[in-house]
Amino acid sequence: MPQQFDRSAEDLGNAIHFEHVNIQVPDQRLATLFYVTGLGLTRDPYLMVSDTNMWINVGSSQFHLPSGRPQVLRGHTGLVIAGREALLARLASVASKLEGTAFAFTEHNDHVEAVCPWGNRMRIHEPDAARFGRVTLGIPYVEFDVPMGTARAIAAFYPDIMGMPATVRNGDGTIAAVSTGRDQHLLFRETDRPQRDYDGHHVQMYITDFSGPYRKLLARKLISREDNQYQYRFCDIVDLDSGRALFTVEHEVRSATHPMFMRPMVNRNPVVTNRNYAFGHDQTSWAMGPDLYDG
Repeated sequence: MPQQFDRSAEDLGNAIHFEHVNIQVPDQRLATLFYVTGLGLTRDPYLMVSDTNMWINVGSSQFHLPSGRPQVLRGHTGLVIAGREALLARLASVASKLEGTAFAFTEHNDHVEAVCPWGNRMRIHEPDAARFGRVTLGIPYVEFDVPMGTARAIAAFYPDIMGMPATVRNGDGTIAAVSTGRDQHLLFRETDRPQRDYDGHHVQMYITDFSGPYRKLLARKLISREDNQYQYRFCDIVDLDSGRALFTVEHEVRSATHPMFMRPMVNRNPVVTNRNYAFGHDQTSWAMGPDLYDG
């Protein structure tokens, strides 16, 4: 009898890749110490190499860090970075140089939490195919803190407007999980903590049905910016019935025909130094090897 496959398990919905989190930083030196030296990530060597912006590669995703007044994401960014002990050593090595900033890091059972010099929180996980797919370096999720009573309505917005599958997690329905690509999600977790004012940071994803969501957003007057032929933006996630804004974060929406879709990214191996240099090990792969193939 032929093997039976669950074909629906491979459905992504409209979003096929979550690429970047964009947060302004006022000091590239401090940002380099945190993101490159501390976390062990890689500044993109080809684009945004002046002092007005810096792109930090995380596997096939990125942080975009334009220069400006500091912005703080209302929640945290989830990262997969292999090698906890090496990560902790790198973070410890920059502590004295980041003294007097918001920088901190703490070790937990299933993650390390690190806080950037301006207060952005990262949760760094070891690779785990069951949770994050066959990724050894990447951004599997961004989690936002949202007002109480909004998760279910947020989970209804994305499939209807954006064509992106969404589910409600937790027995009490307080987390909305929205698929933004293979093993990538936007998470919206309800909290009764006071909300900070939105400061302009944004997230970016690629979608296949580019014009359908655009027409729906335009009909509701939600398009906030027309960038170019391949890209538009919206900010408000709204209740489908009342139109009330549930949460605000700018979404940079790109088509799969965008010139930079799945652009190859350089990821250095942070374990390699001039003292232990081994030929052929300068770069690190962001994906698990063939010995861990899931088929």
